[in-house]
Amino acid sequence: MRSLDLDAVHTFVLVADHGSFTRAADALGATQSGISLRLKRLEDRLGVRLFERTPRLVRLTPQGEAFLPRARLLLEAQDDAIAAVSARPQRLVLGISDHVAGPGLLARVAGQGPGLALEVRLDLSQDLLAEYDSGLLDAVIVRRDAGRRDGEALFRDEFGWFASTGWHHHPGDPLPLVTRAARCGVRTVALRALDAAGIAWAEVFVGGGSAAVAAATMAGLGVSPLARRTAPPGTVDVGPRLGLPALAPIQVMLHSRLSDPRLAGALRGLAAAFRMPVVA
Repeated sequence: MRSLDLDAVHTFVLVADHGSFTRAADALGATQSGISLRLKRLEDRLGVRLFERTPRLVRLTPQGEAFLPRARLLLEAQDDAIAAVSARPQRLVLGISDHVAGPGLLARVAGQGPGLALEVRLDLSQDLLAEYDSGLLDAVIVRRDAGRRDGEALFRDEFGWFASTGWHHHPGDPLPLVTRAARCGVRTVALRALDAAGIAWAEVFVGGGSAAVAAATMAGLGVSPLARRTAPPGTVDVGPRLGLPALAPIQVMLHSRLSDPRLAGALRGLAAAFRMPVVA
């Protein structure tokens, strides 16, 4: 009877999900060579190749495609067995900037394993940092604050001026803007860029959160400065067509004070997921 190393099976699933040895290594807090070794042992145990690897591409072989759903079932069975005898779940309280947490990203928050209760709060970066500094949040994923030197860089968000595909600007009218509240850092940067370029603007909709801003933009109310990663479907960047100023990219940071190995491991997995491109 051939038994399988479930840690190696977990590694296989992570590489398949992330499409990258590097991101899987980040999620596990391991090295790429360690990831490769685990997968080699798993492939030797199964007697098949699971991945095709080139310098630019990692993809499943037909045998890997067949094994993936069964690998997930193995891990789910392990999780169920652990959960059945585990004590009260540990809780991870995570704050995520509203600008960073688009639907595609929030979908990755699930599935962090048994015995872990994940509480996610969405808000403005500055408010989340204040809660983190006060000890109310275990970790935050937020825009870089110019006054801070702590934290781990996750990725850089590129921004554009997004409007619905059917929206048209009337020449001579102020640029109609869809924005968040006045304290929003992205709003501040966007308005300064318009003022510096001498472009007249008028706020036509101010939303209390990114979901409201996205809905108003998709409805054709105006133009909104949004991250390309999380721009809603049915919108396009109209900045080049209208001659709007380029918006500087913003670094997204992870701040954490976690010391518990299990919680820190779950956070590593989330951080690796946030580095992945968003698929609409």
